[in-house]
Amino acid sequence: MNKALSIFNQLRPVSVGFDNIFDHFEKMFESDWHIPNYPPYNILKTGDSTYNIEIALAGYGKKDIFVNYGDGLLTIKSNQKEKKESEDVLHQGISQRFFSKSFTISEDVEVKGAELKDGLLKVSLEKILPEGKKPRTIDIK
Repeated sequence: MNKALSIFNQLRPVSVGFDNIFDHFEKMFESDWHIPNYPPYNILKTGDSTYNIEIALAGYGKKDIFVNYGDGLLTIKSNQKEKKESEDVLHQGISQRFFSKSFTISEDVEVKGAELKDGLLKVSLEKILPEGKKPRTIDIK
């Protein structure tokens, strides 16, 4: 058995409500899972409860990129570009190939928006802490 899976199985008896997280990690370790390295990206914590995912997309326009969010999965992908026959490319160092990159987003994190500027796609996220999850003192009766 994979060592990482045994760690998750040891944590299950002492946690409540995290089944979907454990299931997600089990699927990752059971499959031939890898993280594609194109396009390059950063994940930044920009405040106490805010984050940005930045993806380097030189040569892509707004119409070339799709950002979808649903069921805890943020997916960013390009559409297939047709090569322009009128251009004679002598060297192509800026890749404009198809890509699809997905990020698992926590249930308490909202995707606030996306912006493409100067070849950098920035997806803004915010962790929303519901009243029921905020720290409070419990009165003993």
